[in-house]
Amino acid sequence: MSTSTGADFKAELRSGSPKMGLFLNSASPTIAEQLAHSGYDWLLVDAQHGPMGYEKLSAMLCAIASGGAKSMVRVAGYADRAGIQQALDLGADGVLVPYINNAEEARQAVSCCLYPTAGTRSVYFPQRSTNKAGLLGYVPNANKNIMVALQVETHDCIKNMAEIAAVPGLDILFLGQNDLCMSMGLFETYEFPKMYFGPEIAEATATLVAEAKKNNVILGLFLFGTSRVGEFLEKGFRFISIGNDLHHVLTQTGEHVKALEGIGAETGTPWSRRPTALL
Repeated sequence: MSTSTGADFKAELRSGSPKMGLFLNSASPTIAEQLAHSGYDWLLVDAQHGPMGYEKLSAMLCAIASGGAKSMVRVAGYADRAGIQQALDLGADGVLVPYINNAEEARQAVSCCLYPTAGTRSVYFPQRSTNKAGLLGYVPNANKNIMVALQVETHDCIKNMAEIAAVPGLDILFLGQNDLCMSMGLFETYEFPKMYFGPEIAEATATLVAEAKKNNVILGLFLFGTSRVGEFLEKGFRFISIGNDLHHVLTQTGEHVKALEGIGAETGTPWSRRPTALL
């Protein structure tokens, strides 16, 4: 079980130690708890694309904490002050703010995550975040421990990367290749999945890497599966997700279904899966 502080966690990332994780979209505290015991360094509750209200978010963050993984929450955006406040008050170790386009949006996102005078986060007691160390134990150290991650997923974000990466209080720049490719029009230019390997996305990624390194910002990334993890480790990415809980379910289910079809053929008792677009 992890006992490191958020500051320690970030220092390890900056020193080159990879931290592997997973997004959670199932809105299930049970699955969250199981995955928190699976060996991943961090788990992110995806409140942007998952059906989580604050009560379900609360239960999921408790479940993650029980397994010792670090917890993140993806909120709705830089203007989601309520979502950021709830995530941090409920004990999340950090937040991921999507759809950042410019430095002003980045500053607003960071401000919501940090207590004054560095930011504008509201202080309140009691909350789960203050339960272990108390108000005076948590609040003075929160700005050092909270992980503030901004998602890089638009063409404008890449264009404004020099200014965004220099925003004080930012810890992680997190590359979302799917939306970035769509924002750049690459889904219209390339046959899937060639857009992920073209010169346009390579140039955008190189811009992100250069500005992040210049400002000592941690590089993060969402991938589906492990096939490209080594490639991005070599580029300096250290905070890496290899998919989400539902993707894990589908891929493992696909392996079982494929095995059952093979067993049926081998034994002369053929069986085939029902038609589905999901496997």
